[in-house]
Amino acid sequence: MGLSKTIWAAPSEIIRHKQPEHPVLVFSPAALQASARRFIRGFPGIVTYAVKSNPDEMVIQNLVAAGVRGFDVASPFEIDLVRRLAPGAALHYHNPVRARAEIAHAVKAGVKTWSVDSGSELEKLIEMVPAEGCEISVRFQLPVAGAAYHFGAKFGATAEAAAELLKRAAAAGFIPSLTFHPGTQCTDPMAWDAYIRTAAGICTAAGVTAARLNVGGGFPSHRQEAAAPALEAIFALIDRVATEAFGADRPVLVCEPGRGLVGDAFTHITRVKALRDGTHVFLNDGVYGGLAELPLIGNIDRIEVISPEGARRVGAPVGRTVFGPTCDSVDRLPGELPLPGDLAEGDFIVFHGMGAYSSATNTRFNGFGAMEIVTALSLKG
Repeated sequence: MGLSKTIWAAPSEIIRHKQPEHPVLVFSPAALQASARRFIRGFPGIVTYAVKSNPDEMVIQNLVAAGVRGFDVASPFEIDLVRRLAPGAALHYHNPVRARAEIAHAVKAGVKTWSVDSGSELEKLIEMVPAEGCEISVRFQLPVAGAAYHFGAKFGATAEAAAELLKRAAAAGFIPSLTFHPGTQCTDPMAWDAYIRTAAGICTAAGVTAARLNVGGGFPSHRQEAAAPALEAIFALIDRVATEAFGADRPVLVCEPGRGLVGDAFTHITRVKALRDGTHVFLNDGVYGGLAELPLIGNIDRIEVISPEGARRVGAPVGRTVFGPTCDSVDRLPGELPLPGDLAEGDFIVFHGMGAYSSATNTRFNGFGAMEIVTALSLKG
């Protein structure tokens, strides 16, 4: 995967001039910084970035330039990456299960904010992390609908267990806090309502005042042609419910968006390798590359089809089965993708809103995946 030093005007210009045979991710620093400022301006608390969604150095640097001062990290690699690119940034190590070697690495790097969801992991932190000035956020989970997939299947204590963990963390001298994740691409604001009110109940049950409440990521990005997600409405609900639930003991709020911040900062250019008997579409990228997430959370329908000459295809949509380039039968997009009826071999299918979990999950399976990243002034046109 490489980065071109040329700055293009828009994706259509890249198609006309480069005729790329390999997948191309088009990055717009302006779009990323605008998204960061939207969160900083609208969210009623501290905005951190979930590095896992796109750890590209350009992303980190542009977020810092836009005013982001905290990062959610999940591994020693991500800790070292942010320490190198943003030495003064706050690091929230919110992967709640860690090897002892990983804990030692983070302590040496000066990590002050941790999360846990179990007694065994809490005991590791009590043993290995100096308590003074360090925060432990207890992660809890609820069976809340409204997300593309439910993070509680892997992480998060029950409310009852969370109260005991919070009490234990406070008694050990750590700054006690709470954290949750409503699930990826969460379009139901009431998920945050339920979690915030439960957090207040956990504090009451534990007899502990939480210093901070991290309301997670899960903020939806614009994946469908329908209206863009109303992030400001979610921010307003979080603000109101936090006051209603906690009153005078309202904690400082933190969020850790990944997809919600970076999604609209990248557009993905793929090419039609073949149109098999006029029905099945074979692309030069698929689920082992930049389209890895689509089988998990559904197709993106914010797409354009552009001819090699740069003209947009406008034929009536036809549902097509779309395969990736590998010899693996799993390498296909879910369901059917509506594509213009005048689609032809050699055309370019441009997926918008592809900044999250695209370059981060790209592989070289079967010899494919030679993805290039280029920079553009705009992702429109």
